[in-house]
Amino acid sequence: MSLEIAPSPDFAPVRALREVVFVTEQGFDPAGEFDAIDDAAVHLLARLDGAPVGCARLYEVAGEGRIGRICVLSEGRGRGIGAALVEAGLAHFRARGLATVALSAQVRAAAFYEGLGFTAYGGIIDDEGVPHRMMRRAP
Repeated sequence: MSLEIAPSPDFAPVRALREVVFVTEQGFDPAGEFDAIDDAAVHLLARLDGAPVGCARLYEVAGEGRIGRICVLSEGRGRGIGAALVEAGLAHFRARGLATVALSAQVRAAAFYEGLGFTAYGGIIDDEGVPHRMMRRAP
């Protein structure tokens, strides 16, 4: 298995991945899936043996790093690709000297992020009927 994670200058493969995972599989509204943050964010693209298999977007809010829209195609799950995307995001913000990195985790995935050192804070947030919780850690 050859995994490569790097910023993607081309948004097309990122869009395709998010459409499959968030819109088709999870039922999110495509009108809300893509927003103005996409225009300013750094998009990480994970390629497994050369084929796009996962992505994440990185951006800042008030001096805090944010990792969002983390997804991996079903055929790539269970191979550490999601964790590798998060670690690449943390490295990105660590290199920029930020003190904290946050993400909005689907509650069903909270244990995954806890395993990567994130701690939940605040209440449950409803995102199109899917409960989310903010989580953060130092990069």
